[in-house]
Amino acid sequence: MKKINPYLGKWRFVEMEMWDQEYIDMETEGYFLFEKDESGSFQFGLVQGQIDYQIEKTREIERLEFSWEGRDENDEATGRGWALIKNDHLEGRFYFHSGDNSWFKAKKYR
Repeated sequence: MKKINPYLGKWRFVEMEMWDQEYIDMETEGYFLFEKDESGSFQFGLVQGQIDYQIEKTREIERLEFSWEGRDENDEATGRGWALIKNDHLEGRFYFHSGDNSWFKAKKYR
C-alpha cells in the first residue's frame, strides 16, 4: 500500500528569515503548492516558479527536497530547497542558485 503524501496541498508562508511578511505577500499571499505528480509551484514577493520534488528519507528524518525554476522580478531564476513537517507546520530552507537563501515556516491551508 502506497503511503499518503503529507506534503500535498497548499502551504502559506508565515515567516521567512530574509524577507518580512509585507514582502512575502506583496502580490498574493506567499505559498507553496505541492501536487500529486511530484510537481508544484510557489510564490512569495516578486519570486515565483515551478517545483520538481521528491520525498527523501535519511536515517530517521523524512523531508521533501525540491528544485525550482522561475522568475525573480523580471529575471530568470533557479534554485533548490527542502522542507519537513514539524508538528502542524512546514519548516525548511529556500535557495537561489548562486545567491540568497532563507529559512522559512509555512502553515497548511485548511
